[in-house]
Amino acid sequence: MKNNFTKMRIKAVLRKYFDLRYDKDDEMLVLDEIRQGVSFRGANLWILILAIFVASLGLNVNSTAVIIGAMLISPLMGPIIGVGFAVGTIDMELLKRSFKNYLIATGISILTATVYWFISPFDEPQSELIARTAPTLYDVLIAFCGGAAGVIATCSKQKSNVVPGVAIATALMPPLCTAGYGLGTGQLQFFFGAFYLYFINSVFICMATILGVRFMKFKQKLDINKQHFSKIRNKFLLIIAITLVPALVMTINIVQDSLLRSNLNRFIHDNFSSASNKIISNEINKKTHTIRLVSIGKEITASEINKAKSSLNDYKLGKYSLELLQGTQTDTLIAMDEHNIALNKHITELETELDKYKRLETLNNDLSNEIKVLFPDIKTVSLSLTTTANTADTANKKTVMAVLTSDKKANITNEEKSKILQWLQARTNEKNITLFITE
Repeated sequence: MKNNFTKMRIKAVLRKYFDLRYDKDDEMLVLDEIRQGVSFRGANLWILILAIFVASLGLNVNSTAVIIGAMLISPLMGPIIGVGFAVGTIDMELLKRSFKNYLIATGISILTATVYWFISPFDEPQSELIARTAPTLYDVLIAFCGGAAGVIATCSKQKSNVVPGVAIATALMPPLCTAGYGLGTGQLQFFFGAFYLYFINSVFICMATILGVRFMKFKQKLDINKQHFSKIRNKFLLIIAITLVPALVMTINIVQDSLLRSNLNRFIHDNFSSASNKIISNEINKKTHTIRLVSIGKEITASEINKAKSSLNDYKLGKYSLELLQGTQTDTLIAMDEHNIALNKHITELETELDKYKRLETLNNDLSNEIKVLFPDIKTVSLSLTTTANTADTANKKTVMAVLTSDKKANITNEEKSKILQWLQARTNEKNITLFITE
């Protein structure tokens, strides 16, 4: 008897603190609120477009604060919760309306983001943008928990700031903007990765809403073909299962990579960690099954290397072969890098010189027409780049040689020659010009 009384008290306490129906709002008021949030017309539509622009700007400048601001003003949660509420209460009319507005909101959002990224002069992907292209199982859990919090807040008497918080946590806006980035810049890998994240968030917010509505025991519509609606619900469950598969695969890959990296770090620490040498670089090539390490400091002996190779199995790295670059090998790499730097510098200098030749060739025609007007005694002008060698200087110098022809060479004074030289220097933007006038 005493045990039964204790159980009843525990149940009463749990019901008092955890029963969601205690704070449940009037069902008709909740339904009206959800129907208003579903609609995308007038103000709601313009707020959505502006929110997309703000989120795109935030991704463009890599500003977390701006992205959060966009998520706060976004009305995207409305139709998603509407779909979940409709499935949970078997409301076909609300389901059709919510799903239609969901498609409209999604299409307009992607179109707006695509236009922004198409006209934006800065389209280099920043870290905030790249982070929205590889969804995992953790994003599924975030969407589900966020959606559950959202539906509880929506159906509660005490409206709080939970719904805006859910909008931030589930992050519906940034994936859509990233999808628009993929279309606007022609990088479809961004589009598919980001749209998949948006789809995950949408599906599992819906799923959380359905479960929340059933848990709070909202009344279901009776004037509906339940068999037909059951088919719709089964399709929705199939979509959930299909949505989970890629996220599950990505999560497994991330976990495996993390474990592999952890094992490699332990292997390096146990075998090559000493005060006399240091591993400055390590990489794993999964295609060739190779681990490459670069060491500086005291040379690691062959016996130490062989000992390390024999211990790879102990760190679950048995299928990988070990390559260790050290001593003269790293010196060779550094020498190769220095050679490449010098070679690139020489190539740049040659390209600059070639551009100067081309520019002078283009200027010849323009200057020939202009000089006839400014200096009527001059008939033609020819510019060429020449190398002059000075016995007092070991370095050869580049100079521009200007050859002018005139039928009245004798009439051209030194003052006019000086003016012609000054004009050529200003016109060609070259200081070193050697002037010759011939007949």
